[in-house]
Amino acid sequence: MSVLVDTSVWVEYFRKGDNSEKLDFLIDENIVFTNDLILAELTPFLKIRKQRKLIKLLHNINKLPININWAELIDYQYKCLKKGLNGVGIPDLIIAQNAKQNHCGIYSFDNHFNLLQNILKIALLK
Repeated sequence: MSVLVDTSVWVEYFRKGDNSEKLDFLIDENIVFTNDLILAELTPFLKIRKQRKLIKLLHNINKLPININWAELIDYQYKCLKKGLNGVGIPDLIIAQNAKQNHCGIYSFDNHFNLLQNILKIALLK
């Protein structure tokens, strides 16, 4: 299974190296994917820290194209609100949609994805 690695995992990986074995394994297996939204969240901070080599490496990871289906996102948000989950932002819903469209699991430390798992039927890497 391909895995879309969320920003939260990359931040911890770069900051502390926490859970690095799992991400290292996924990288070695060449099943790690990113998308432009995740890169947009990561790249500015790396630029401030002048991490050009790291930026280049991240931009060389397999990238999923983002094809936003706005009607589906509205439906996702509706389902979340109906279940009492009102703190999920549109970026997390776009990441969930992107993973579903491409039959990928999501690797994230963001609790929103745990909450979304049952509502939106997304696959999470544990």
